[in-house]
Amino acid sequence: MTYNMRAWVVTVLVVLVASNAFICDVNAAGECGKTPIRSAAASLSPCLGAAGNARAAVPPACCSKVAALIKTSPKCLCAVLLSPLAKQAGIKPGIAITIPKRCSIKNRQAGKKCGSK
Repeated sequence: MTYNMRAWVVTVLVVLVASNAFICDVNAAGECGKTPIRSAAASLSPCLGAAGNARAAVPPACCSKVAALIKTSPKCLCAVLLSPLAKQAGIKPGIAITIPKRCSIKNRQAGKKCGSK
């Protein structure tokens, strides 16, 4: 194969793999329902400071987003907190899981922990 043909084949394979990942992400119905976990995580961006520092004030925007997520899809919060995206963003799950309590959200699942530990 010539260099141009090889480059073309590699490009086509990359596009196919990327489009397959996108399609799987869009059609998936996991803990966050049909909302991709990336979108759910992005909606919690006001919580970044409070999710990495237990002493940081939790912004009202964060509290409202977390309350809405708990109401519509409580398992989604744990999925977001334990995702690789959260780790990359510097979120500490042990601190982030305290946000509902720090926001005084009623009807939160008291004592619930994310993951197996």
